[in-house]
Amino acid sequence: MSTTQERVDGAVEGQRDAMRAILDRQRQAFTAEGPPSVTMRRNRIDRLLALVLDNADAFVDAMSADYGTRPKTGSLFTEILGMISVIEHTRSHVPQWMRATKLMGAARLFGLKAEVQPSPLGVVGIIGPWNFPLNLVVLPASAAFAAGNRVMIKMSEITPKTAELMASTAPKYFDPTELDVVTGGPDVAAAFSTLPFDHLFFTGSPSVGALVQQAAAQNLVPVTLELGGKNPVVVSPDADINRSATRIAQARMINGGQVCICPDYVFVPDGRVDAFVDGARQTLSAMFPSIVSNDDYCSSVNLANFERVVALIDDARLNGATVEPVAPAGESLPDRATRKIAPTIVRDVEEHMKIANEEVFGPVLVVMPYSQLTDAIAYINDRPAPLVAYWYGPDNDDFRTFVRHTRSGGVARNDFGAQMIPSAAPFGGVGRSGMGAYHGKAGFEAFSHYRTVVGTDLPFSITGRAAPPFSGSMKAGVGVALRMARGRTRRRLKRRR
Repeated sequence: MSTTQERVDGAVEGQRDAMRAILDRQRQAFTAEGPPSVTMRRNRIDRLLALVLDNADAFVDAMSADYGTRPKTGSLFTEILGMISVIEHTRSHVPQWMRATKLMGAARLFGLKAEVQPSPLGVVGIIGPWNFPLNLVVLPASAAFAAGNRVMIKMSEITPKTAELMASTAPKYFDPTELDVVTGGPDVAAAFSTLPFDHLFFTGSPSVGALVQQAAAQNLVPVTLELGGKNPVVVSPDADINRSATRIAQARMINGGQVCICPDYVFVPDGRVDAFVDGARQTLSAMFPSIVSNDDYCSSVNLANFERVVALIDDARLNGATVEPVAPAGESLPDRATRKIAPTIVRDVEEHMKIANEEVFGPVLVVMPYSQLTDAIAYINDRPAPLVAYWYGPDNDDFRTFVRHTRSGGVARNDFGAQMIPSAAPFGGVGRSGMGAYHGKAGFEAFSHYRTVVGTDLPFSITGRAAPPFSGSMKAGVGVALRMARGRTRRRLKRRR
């Protein structure tokens, strides 16, 4: 009799074989049909957008059911409306991005033709996260379609109702050789990441991203990793403290704080910390006069994340931090039944506390004082590069110093996620917060290979001159070219000195 583990392993292996079969069929179709036309690429983008818009209410309901409580208006805004402008920008620019770039224009007159052609990679695998389970698979899929690829999506198992809805809806809009959706648990996701895709796109935590990259490396599959991190905020000495506190507090509460670009910790000038905390507290109290029964207050996605965030708060408190839950009168929070945690402001954080080093991904904001901008910059630079660095205050020399001397995926000033407002702007991390980028042309380029095509009708071979035997004139010419190159370089260095 087989053990439970053997049965699980057998089921996963069976699903791995089924996924490999899907991949093989998609690659065969891609090879047989060749790079798709502009019309077909736009048609696939249109069908992907129709899949989302036609079923928007069903997707919002599924996500609310997965979370327990998730504001439906918030889901419509962030999951669906928020990606339309990026997709429309991509769709409108496909013909332009597809054009080959001509090189060495003058040489064409003599029969030497060179160009660089953007060509699709083939089949792109996408592993989606749970915090925005629809948006963060549809956006990379639209970029992959724009570049002319086929797509396989592995939906997050942490939001199973959304995953099943996507899997059951996709066949109504796509042939499986164009787009296929896979569901299943962590073992299936691990098997998915070992498939020999032509590119693998992952959104999630740095720890899981490292495992995905490791698995993809077995087949030398290139990866794009959209990860996270502890996003810092610096409130400048000349910032409007109340406006800054309001905007930062609001940003921290989007999707219950479960957003990879949420502010994680805030540096506030010495002497203004109390005013900042007062403003944040008043904002949070006004936003949520009730929490447990409030349909606009987002739950932690599951019990594991709820307990993880509560444990971070408890550890900070036990180790001497000042912890202030902003809870409505008469409500007992955190509430395990609804998986809701009160908005929490944490001060006096020390380096040995877990909350100082772990991404919170919940409704918790750490507030820290600073006396000199260089101190805040040094603290940020001592840690892994975040996905976004925030600045609240005017665009002045201090801001430019902050931008110049910190490293992050993007920078936003005076508003949450401002770096994502331009549809043409690339979105991605750096270092531990990610690898590669998408949105706009960056997405098209991520899923394309820029293929150089050169042909010559010259009556002689250019590169054949590198083959022996070498004539005296060839040897002399090489010597002259080398001396000229040395002279140019030396003159430039001398001018620089």
